[in-house]
Amino acid sequence: MRRAAALLGIVIAAGPVFAGDPLSTREYEERCANYYARQYGVSPALVRAVIQVESAWQPGLVSSKGAMGLMQLMPATAQHFGATHPFYIHENVRAGVAYLAELQELFHGDLRLMMAAYAAGERPVLARGLDYSSQEVYTYVQRIGQQYRAELRRKERR
Repeated sequence: MRRAAALLGIVIAAGPVFAGDPLSTREYEERCANYYARQYGVSPALVRAVIQVESAWQPGLVSSKGAMGLMQLMPATAQHFGATHPFYIHENVRAGVAYLAELQELFHGDLRLMMAAYAAGERPVLARGLDYSSQEVYTYVQRIGQQYRAELRRKERR
């Protein structure tokens, strides 16, 4: 019995394991990002770009506006997409990617509109399209575009 308890303690302490190797937190985050991107039909490079711009891969980050986790989900968005524990990496990424997939469909894949809506919400972007503008959102969309291109180049180098 003690041996089984000790073994269980070792397994729990080791954290998530894929193919026998313990992962660093960053490796786990990237695997979640790639997995959910494929599941929801969103570019993995876009998901990584959003995470980099939103949280710089810091899963415990909370913004001054209350956005949480890697993908900086607002509480209502997290709840809507089923992230009951928005600081759990897999729940946050799954919910964020599900939201991106919904925006991708809503805006027919137009990255500018998708990312403006991710930053400002769908309503103002749906109402005004590309006429919707605020310097903050414009800068955000530019940053996502730059990071997205960097992520695509990173993938090509692999």
